[in-house]
Amino acid sequence: MKKIVKTIVAKSIGAYINLLSYIAPNKAVQLAYALFSEPREGKFTKDKLPAILQEAETTTHYHHNAHFQTYIWSGNQTVILLVHGWESNASRWENILPYLKKSGSTIIALDGPAHGLSSGKEFNIPQYASFINIVAQKHQPQYIIGHSLGAKTCLYYQATYQNNAIQKMVILGSPSDFKVILHNYIQMLGLNTTIYKGLEKHYKTHFDLNLKDFSGKYFASQITTKGFIAHDISDSIVLFKEAQKIAQHWKEAVLVETNGLGHSMHDAALYTKIAHFLFDSNTFISKK
Repeated sequence: MKKIVKTIVAKSIGAYINLLSYIAPNKAVQLAYALFSEPREGKFTKDKLPAILQEAETTTHYHHNAHFQTYIWSGNQTVILLVHGWESNASRWENILPYLKKSGSTIIALDGPAHGLSSGKEFNIPQYASFINIVAQKHQPQYIIGHSLGAKTCLYYQATYQNNAIQKMVILGSPSDFKVILHNYIQMLGLNTTIYKGLEKHYKTHFDLNLKDFSGKYFASQITTKGFIAHDISDSIVLFKEAQKIAQHWKEAVLVETNGLGHSMHDAALYTKIAHFLFDSNTFISKK
């Protein structure tokens, strides 16, 4: 029943945007973009900070009229940066932290744009990558772990900024082709061609991005860093074939297939493999 209601609401919103596109096309595209880029979950306030984040040292960073939050669990000179995905926040890493802390490393997690304690209503990958770069320049992480759109942001970051200090990257449940995500959104709302072309133009105008090139597989082809790609074959949010696309273009990466974890990818066995990949260069990583 809830699914039917959601479908009716989505199609109703889409019908309104389509109608608006004939009267005020620019406003229609702006509305479609706002709905597409604004997360509905993942924010919290300081008085409701998750317990795991209360254990960390918190810092607010300011960048281009925006601010974002980082959380640091202090350790040795080895630094790991954690990058969460859509409608999430830095607390999503709670389950993996014990496996990373065993190494004694310093661990840093950040809240992406419009998530956690970070400012804004809009989430976009170029801005998220600029946040990563600020943290990377300050703390010089050797390892980066990203999940979902955070993982794709990591790929974009490394391809764009070419940070030679990054030795290894872990990519969990990452989408590859942005056009697939946008097409699914267009289809869900039933938006017309005018809106689709308007959104393509928006990305070109505001981010200088051609959507056909805004793909994880293209970013991966530009990366020489060692990579660990993990994806679940039962992931219904980001299909397994997206990981295969990335792996086919990333020469220095191994693709690890999981089963039954869904999109969240929370699993003790997987976390153990990730720790071995990061900290033990002699450990063989099985693809199963």
